[in-house]
Amino acid sequence: MQLIRRRAYARGGLIGNPSDGYFGRTLAFSIRNFFAEVTLYEWDRLEIVTGNSDQSRFGSVDELVHDVRLHGYYGGIRLIRATIKKFVEYCRTRGIPLHGRNFSVRYDSNIPRLVGLAGSSAIIVATMRCLMEFYDLTIPHEVLPSLVLSVEAEELGIAAGLQDRVAQVYEGLVYMDFARDKMRTFNGFSCGVYESLDPALLPPLYVAYRADVSSPTETVHNDLRARFERGEPAVLEAMQRLADLTQRARDALLAGQLNQFGPMIDENFEIRRSICRIPTAQVEMVDRARRAGATAKFSGSGGAILGTCPDEATFERLRAELEPINCRVLRPQIT
Repeated sequence: MQLIRRRAYARGGLIGNPSDGYFGRTLAFSIRNFFAEVTLYEWDRLEIVTGNSDQSRFGSVDELVHDVRLHGYYGGIRLIRATIKKFVEYCRTRGIPLHGRNFSVRYDSNIPRLVGLAGSSAIIVATMRCLMEFYDLTIPHEVLPSLVLSVEAEELGIAAGLQDRVAQVYEGLVYMDFARDKMRTFNGFSCGVYESLDPALLPPLYVAYRADVSSPTETVHNDLRARFERGEPAVLEAMQRLADLTQRARDALLAGQLNQFGPMIDENFEIRRSICRIPTAQVEMVDRARRAGATAKFSGSGGAILGTCPDEATFERLRAELEPINCRVLRPQIT
């Protein structure tokens, strides 16, 4: 029996987010400490097996209410269903024949949920990788992130940008340019310009997350999208500043100017704070990290932060500041 098992890793948004959804630029990296793993094998019927995020048994109604408040209604089954549908449509639109064999697919994930580490898109990317191998076909690297985004945006109505999917498809450290004049069309999908960089260029980093302040990315970004589309000057200016900041950050890395890189992370957060209402508990994470001597910004939509942390003494101060508010602090594995 053919057994296919593929992974996709969590994502750290280093510089520029959330401008990826607004014709900006970003730097992001894959966090190999956390991953979604999808397993697919031939079966007599097409079957999608529930994963660890699809809890349906509870000890009481209070336990159910607590789970919904913490994690929302969003498990992985809907992601896999939507991925299979988009994959089939992609192939049929391009005249790619698919054999008629059925399969069973299941997933597992240890990516902390709804804290901005791209757990949903990781499940989709891993599922796409399994489907490509099962049907013995390849989707071009530059196209795959856009196809993954279409699963979330078109099928599930999730407001998001390309950054997470690019980082998870390319892995390592990736610079991305989504400027209007840089976007290109491949296989009917709009794609940016993606440049893989050596992760060894980066200064020492940390990632910290706090699951009790999680929120779905669609909740965080929906209002920002409407304001951007209305042409609100403050939002348009902020997105351009984030794009310019990312270009400067890339250039600083390539020039080895790491003393300039850290303050750019703090600047990224301040730009974001100028246009977004940020929950107090999430701001507290950033303030405590800075008090310990680290730089800090959101990794994604909130609930997880990252930044530069130059030495182990600073890392220990960081843990001492963040662990009392239920944050887990770690050094990310990037390569």
